[in-house]
Amino acid sequence: MYAIANISGKQFKVEVGQTIVVDRLSAEAGEEVTFPVLMTVDGSKIKNGNPVIKDVVVKAKVVEHFRDKKITVFKYKAKKNERKKQGHRQPYTKITIESIG
Repeated sequence: MYAIANISGKQFKVEVGQTIVVDRLSAEAGEEVTFPVLMTVDGSKIKNGNPVIKDVVVKAKVVEHFRDKKITVFKYKAKKNERKKQGHRQPYTKITIESIG
């Protein structure tokens, strides 16, 4: 069985026991969070929501917060001596799916 869940405005295909990386969540490490479900698939049984399925949520546990490796953003305008160099590290959260339903 798997479900399509809406996590931080993005859709993820999740299964029980799966560990996924999502955009930074406000929950602390070790906390349990819930997400709305858009669709569930159990064998040949498909259940769609409009837009979400009532009474069905994905429960997940926050494993850790971390930041991705640094990327360099370099902007310039040719022949104008205009240059701007910036770095960026995207914050992420690792979660483990505990149950669907």
